[in-house]
Amino acid sequence: MSSFGRVFRVTTFGESHCKSVGCIIDGCPAMMNLTEADIQPQLTRRRPGQSRITTPRNEADIVTIRSGTERGMTLGTPIALTVDNKNVRPGDYKEMSLVPRPGHADFTYQVKYGTRAASGGGRSSARETIGRVAAGAVADKWLDLKFGTKVVSFVTSIGSEKIDPVGMQHPSGRPWTREEVDTEGTLRILRNPKTGWKILTEKDVENAEERAKQQLELDNNDESIFVKGTEEKENEIPAYMDQSENIYNRYGVKLEGDQKPAGEVLTAMLSEELVPVRCPHAPSACRMTTLIRSVKSTSDSIGGTVSCVCTNVPVGLGEPCFDKLEALLAHGILSLPATKGFEIGSGFEGTKLRGSEHNDPFEAAEGDVKLKPKTNNAGGTLGGISSGQNIVFRVAVKPVSTIGQEQNTVNFLGEKTVLAAKGRHDPCVLPRTPPLIESMTSLVLIDAALIQLARTGNGATVADQNKIGVNSDPTSEANKRQRVN
Repeated sequence: MSSFGRVFRVTTFGESHCKSVGCIIDGCPAMMNLTEADIQPQLTRRRPGQSRITTPRNEADIVTIRSGTERGMTLGTPIALTVDNKNVRPGDYKEMSLVPRPGHADFTYQVKYGTRAASGGGRSSARETIGRVAAGAVADKWLDLKFGTKVVSFVTSIGSEKIDPVGMQHPSGRPWTREEVDTEGTLRILRNPKTGWKILTEKDVENAEERAKQQLELDNNDESIFVKGTEEKENEIPAYMDQSENIYNRYGVKLEGDQKPAGEVLTAMLSEELVPVRCPHAPSACRMTTLIRSVKSTSDSIGGTVSCVCTNVPVGLGEPCFDKLEALLAHGILSLPATKGFEIGSGFEGTKLRGSEHNDPFEAAEGDVKLKPKTNNAGGTLGGISSGQNIVFRVAVKPVSTIGQEQNTVNFLGEKTVLAAKGRHDPCVLPRTPPLIESMTSLVLIDAALIQLARTGNGATVADQNKIGVNSDPTSEANKRQRVN
């Protein structure tokens, strides 16, 4: 179905190449300040055309609030959010109208419905997630205002290249922020002037259109040489610069001393290409980017993993037995395109531990709730209910199905054929995945929070309810009466 949630209910609409995509939000609390400026940043983070390592489809993905607000404030009525599809090219999919793409939903949609949107994948396209991300941004704001909840996702692996353990959290020991994921996880590509590359100026080519064309040729020539890895002493060649102006080679090794370019030498290498990998550990991001660039050069694709950390989640969210919080999170996350795995807390690695190692003992805590788990192998839930600890989970994302390589397959009539997909597709969707993960997580959390607040009463917080039986003696007469009532 195209709707998600029970109290904060979101219905998405639109296909990859229709006029617009978006969502309807029903159940958003009234009297919350809300404008497009609250929603646009997340859509900009997920939009296509961000860099060389993502799809070249160029969409601004500008959101418009059509209903549900007045003078910048929510009314409590349905909120309609739309984003126009502008850079559509359905003709790219003409050949694929007769041949189901291996690994894609063309086959199952056709069999299930007897028809399908043949251009771009229809509802199975990642364009559908625009509505989720827009709705998730609204949920983000409410959760932050109500509880101070923050949801942050980041890339932890691309193929076999994994983030170094030191990069899993901020150097101070706290979780990363979204701003830090974007800043620390963005690299500038350095080019090699020895290949003939340079930044063309008006002095070189007066006509702007011709200058852009020739610049692209220079970029692509240098890119071809880079991915082949045939340059002499390639380990010494600068390839990336992070936001702190540290210089790395293609393998993420930091170049120091005489190997580090500076002054005019560095200026001659600086391209205008920024690559938001969204892995907040620059050396790891370098290795990941090199791998994606190599995969793209072969018209192939590659997958990876992302992690998500939710902080300041109140105790008590989740509904036993079938709507446990981790079950709802898995439902929401695995409904996203290309997701293939979900693990929370210690996950599969936790199966190697003894119970004495895996248990999270309690310790005293300040505030309304007087105790908390000392460790967090459980990942932020106990019995399917949020424990007040950070909710930590990981998601596996498969390689993109639509690739430019020729694949031996059959058409819808069962006749053998060869398919080399056309169109504009990501060699790796991982750099654009974090806002999708964050949005579905926020949609799960806001729905669970509103359900819990309905139980405690709108005037009470989750912490207010937790005072009963936790902060006082559970054997007291007052608490006995409360439990009976």
